Amino acid sequence: MRTAQLPNSSIPYLQKGDKVAITCPAKKLPIPMTDAINLLTSWGLEVVLGETVTASYNQFAGDDELRANDMQRFINDESIKAIIAARGGYGTIRMVDMVDFSALQKNPKWLVGFSDITLLHAHIITNYNLPCIHGQMPLNIPDASAYSLETLRMALFGEELSYQIDANPLNRAGEAQGILTGGNLSLLIAIAGSVSDLDYAGKILFIEDVGEYLYAVDRMLRSLKRAGKLKNLAGLIVGGFTDIKDNDIPFGQTIPEMVMAVVAEYNYPVCFDFPAGHVSNNCSLILGKKLNLSVKTQRVSMSY
Repeated sequence: MRTAQLPNSSIPYLQKGDKVAITCPAKKLPIPMTDAINLLTSWGLEVVLGETVTASYNQFAGDDELRANDMQRFINDESIKAIIAARGGYGTIRMVDMVDFSALQKNPKWLVGFSDITLLHAHIITNYNLPCIHGQMPLNIPDASAYSLETLRMALFGEELSYQIDANPLNRAGEAQGILTGGNLSLLIAIAGSVSDLDYAGKILFIEDVGEYLYAVDRMLRSLKRAGKLKNLAGLIVGGFTDIKDNDIPFGQTIPEMVMAVVAEYNYPVCFDFPAGHVSNNCSLILGKKLNLSVKTQRVSMSY
């Protein structure tokens, strides 16, 4: 059952001197958080590390209870203004139902991450109507572009976010305005029908993924369509689909080709190649916030 909702976009932006927490709700970390601490400190923030940052239980950052308790601690702590997931991987779905997110109603705060963290984003947006930041995580900082990290700072501190990218020839032109939703395609499928599932109607959907087979991407897209989730979108933004594999017998379609085949009967704008996802230039997006999308022949523009 969904809880009483807060007004959208009601999270205070960060200010210098604020405390932010790093926790690891999924896979364990292979490296210390030195780069993340240095970066966040350079922004004038005070960093608090969760127990999960150094914990290990099989492939996870501690067992499910520890990871849930770590998240709970930072949700309940009113001095923490943002919670940053250290990495994705797999594991969030094992602990999400052990966490009581209700403190966010009185003390909303930013949740940052992507990939497996899509589940937490969706759960918070659906049940608390609070925006979340889809952006770089501490594990990715050594390989992240300077620009992508700057967009994360801008998102956290409430500076204006807008993007212009070159148009892909397979884009579908048009103008759209709507709440941005979505994230990792595999996780969107994983939460379907659950208390964390998203409302897609009238929204601009963003999708990305990594390491999947072409046929699996096609199946996930068609699953969303069969569930009625692609029919009433305001727009569609396709980010990075990286390390995508094929079978010995080629699937025969690229990602843009299969996307356009699935949404051919609809008339909303479609944008490919937006730099977000499992890419070094993973530009920050604010999910749960109204976005203006303009897809033209030569150029794509996005602004909040």
